[in-house]
Amino acid sequence: MATDKPRQIDLFSFSPALPPVRKPAPRAGRGASARAPETLNEEALAARLEETGRYRVLRKLEPRPVLPNRWPPANRAPGGWPRLGIVLDTETTGLDHAEHEVIELGMVAFTYDEAGVRDVVGVFSALQAPSKPITAEITRITGITDEMVAGQHIDLDAVRRFVEPADLVIAHNARFDRPFCEKLTPGFEVKPWACSVAEVDWVSLGFEGSKLGYLVGQSGYFHNGHRAVDDCHALLQVLCQAPKTAALPAFGQLIASAARTRLRIHALGSPFHTKDVLKARGYRWSDGMGGKPKAWWREVGEDGFEEEVRFLEQDIYGGAMNAHVERLTACERFKA
Repeated sequence: MATDKPRQIDLFSFSPALPPVRKPAPRAGRGASARAPETLNEEALAARLEETGRYRVLRKLEPRPVLPNRWPPANRAPGGWPRLGIVLDTETTGLDHAEHEVIELGMVAFTYDEAGVRDVVGVFSALQAPSKPITAEITRITGITDEMVAGQHIDLDAVRRFVEPADLVIAHNARFDRPFCEKLTPGFEVKPWACSVAEVDWVSLGFEGSKLGYLVGQSGYFHNGHRAVDDCHALLQVLCQAPKTAALPAFGQLIASAARTRLRIHALGSPFHTKDVLKARGYRWSDGMGGKPKAWWREVGEDGFEEEVRFLEQDIYGGAMNAHVERLTACERFKA
């Protein structure tokens, strides 16, 4: 009895609609029968797989070319367009900036204007040997070994020169990277910072998470993750992706957020029994280190301040609000 056989796709049989296959000429000294194998059109193969609906193909993420002659423009007025941005990433010996050290710093400088990212104009990448041996866990996470950093150091003067003209520094978790960078060398503390984790609504852009590896994969790429400068190139590419929805693009969201002032509210003297209510609303606990108030705190936009006051007065204090409020621009946000 005849049966239906599974349909197979011949990846080496091209339809007329696909680009032609280039056949290299026979090598000198060989007969016509000894031709080299046909050169496959890789993109056509990938497209054919994707058209079946059963495959998704990831392309290798190739960094944008570096065009140093595009910066600075001769006619740029202070604060005018184009501006200079830096995507930054660090690899460290641990999570605590007060105790641990930077072992790798990567930075990619690029120009941007109202329309978005324009050109990559500089790259910085350096390793540094820490004062203590790198643990096996950190090597597993970063791929960096003691042998790789032996005798290496970060040229801090070069770092300061690289950062000095920047109008904006971007990190994928700036709350982690900024304290380490400020500890490493002066110059970072005066710059506006933006965080591509906290200040981009990735869900509205069609993503289901904010981890960089996931964002890169869902954008259709793969890259050499967990090395600082490679992650910088990857993040810049993701920020430039055209949105899958009508939402403001990721880079546009960062620029808009960096231009806004936020308010950090410390709920001083909040009753102990309200801690779960505060936590559920997004408040975090500050232990008072670094001269900060010892209290639950939260950041809100200026447009959400009145609503937050009503919440504190009605649900926390049962009367007049007792809170300390700080105004934060992009220059103050994400500090230690």
